[in-house]
Amino acid sequence: MDSKELLKELCLAHAPSGREYMLYPIIKEAFKGFGDIYIDKMNNIVIHKKGEGQGSIMISAHADEIFLIVTEICHNGILRFKGVGVDPKALISQEIVIHGKEKLTGIIQGEFTDTENNGSKAIQGGNLFIDTGYSREFLEDKIKLGDFVTLKGEFTELLNNNVSCKTTDDRAGIVALYECAKALKDHEHDLDVYFVCSCQEELGHRGAKMISHSMMPDVGIAIDTTFDSGAMGDKNRENILGNGPIICVGPNLHPKLNQRLMNVGRAYKIPYGVEVEPGNTGTDTWDIQITGSGIPALLISIPTKYLHTRVEVINLEDIKNTGRLVATFIKSIKSHELEEILCF
Repeated sequence: MDSKELLKELCLAHAPSGREYMLYPIIKEAFKGFGDIYIDKMNNIVIHKKGEGQGSIMISAHADEIFLIVTEICHNGILRFKGVGVDPKALISQEIVIHGKEKLTGIIQGEFTDTENNGSKAIQGGNLFIDTGYSREFLEDKIKLGDFVTLKGEFTELLNNNVSCKTTDDRAGIVALYECAKALKDHEHDLDVYFVCSCQEELGHRGAKMISHSMMPDVGIAIDTTFDSGAMGDKNRENILGNGPIICVGPNLHPKLNQRLMNVGRAYKIPYGVEVEPGNTGTDTWDIQITGSGIPALLISIPTKYLHTRVEVINLEDIKNTGRLVATFIKSIKSHELEEILCF
């Protein structure tokens, strides 16, 4: 399957935290030729490709997406909700999908509040609601409290190999896993490779924590998205769309593995950038690293504009180069080198 088509299919699907299984038919179909596939008790999906030697490496990209959850069914077709990972400013007038007995659509609106008693009014998260246009009786038949709500997106191709859609965070990471698996398909690498599409990352990296405990790989890599450094992004970073994946440096990441990864990128002319995180990276890497007695970990991120909105923008070549970088890194590691590489 072409990576652009896979990204489109994944992004247009819906899989909020705790409902990742909604995405798994697509993942199973895409990865069926790359290894043994299984789903653990907490809803992580794993593709295992056996190595020729000793040792193992786990590569994780989260399958879940930001979401809303219904907390109240009101009169005149109005629903109240709580959000996870969403910025209220990005929700106004957005079309959403309610996952009840059947899928319903609605529009998010808000009530203006005078927050300073000076006539200046603003919309705050607690004043948002979903307008469905249906009667309360109809909604109570189709929807219950606790039903999930996701953003409705469109997949748009832009200039310079960029695309825009919802949930490229972290469906782009899954496509990078796919690119890595394709590159390794006919290669006899030493390490066992576990491709993990993890659950509940948006709630605190829960899936990565659980699968790390059960698997305890020698090396763990998280693939996620990161803020771009464009005019509307984080100007304190140098993360530019189209310039390759971003290798994170900081105490959450293993320094010798990081150096090895950068050496591979330079040797094989795979473009990459570097960003610094002095503490918690806010990704699966954090929980991978501190599992058990510790797992040496890496974080490779794909720069993205407008994160956690329905119009995230990402570069297809960055996704492919992420997969290529990880695959080449895996090919470079021999079983007898592991102890030396991982020892400080």
